[in-house]
Amino acid sequence: MLENNPNISIVVPLYNEEESLPELLAWIERVMAENRFSYEVIFVDDGSNDRSWEVIRSLHDANPCVRAIRFRRNYGKSAGLYCGFEAARGDVVITMDADLQDSPDEIPELYRMVTEEGYDLVSGWKKRRFDPVGKTLPSKFFNGTARLPTKLFNATTRKVSGIKNLHDFNCGLKAYRNQVVKSIEVYGEMHRFIPFLAKQAGFKRIGEKVVHHRARKYGVSKFGWERMIKGYLDLITVLFMTRFGKSPMYFFGGLGTLMFLVGGATTVWVIAEKLYKQAHLIPVRGATDQPLFYIAMGAVVIGVQLFLAGFIGELISRNSGDRNRYLIDEKLQNKSVSQ
Repeated sequence: MLENNPNISIVVPLYNEEESLPELLAWIERVMAENRFSYEVIFVDDGSNDRSWEVIRSLHDANPCVRAIRFRRNYGKSAGLYCGFEAARGDVVITMDADLQDSPDEIPELYRMVTEEGYDLVSGWKKRRFDPVGKTLPSKFFNGTARLPTKLFNATTRKVSGIKNLHDFNCGLKAYRNQVVKSIEVYGEMHRFIPFLAKQAGFKRIGEKVVHHRARKYGVSKFGWERMIKGYLDLITVLFMTRFGKSPMYFFGGLGTLMFLVGGATTVWVIAEKLYKQAHLIPVRGATDQPLFYIAMGAVVIGVQLFLAGFIGELISRNSGDRNRYLIDEKLQNKSVSQ
């Protein structure tokens, strides 16, 4: 029976995976029974246009541990994870893909690493992969090997995030302490950087486990070539939001002030040079005839605009609803004094 607070919540975002769902659930049920875990499975249907929701309904009717969320349209994997995290009640939250490429047999060890070894987050590493050509070819182009897909992307992410021990940031098979998923906000395409988001939220016990990767059995991959470009754009977004999201003035104001000072100093220098040459009867071009003058004035104008952008960003940030959302790890209350 499903407990109010199960040991494990398994969040499965999916899009058009009707064939694999019964087999995946049966596999999860077997693993949970063998290890005597209390659990819940939360399927998040990301606007599928096949029979995925009908299949989920039948699985829900047959197993009280199955819960489900259905989106009206396709929003993306991050939205599915966000809603799944919000609904999760387990002490440990496991995420996995619905295409049977992630093995539920990995769950007991992931659970142990969180509960016994004290990790806040454990990310899978698919050291040996069985991806279609559309996913391995970009890696061959960049790395000359198909054994470590997205190696360049992961190396860049390790450098930027400071999480040196992870080899595969985008692996869908991960385990989290419940407090972690309740403390981070996943949106857009940020699911690739959940370890980075967790670290920025103060959860620094991040580990890795080599996991088995299986070839896709049903359907086709939902990811294409554009993921390479999106990955780096999202990395820039995450880096900016984690460092300057709450204080945009530090970025825009600082850059604007620098441009204003450089442009202003250059303008003063151009005018001063003209006055000096005029005073010493040296032939001189008019200040407005020099391209440098207009470049300097442009820098001044852009600097003012950047400063104002930072100021407006600060106003928005200070008046947003979550401006006082601080992550509290623990509280100690005063003990009641008996009379």
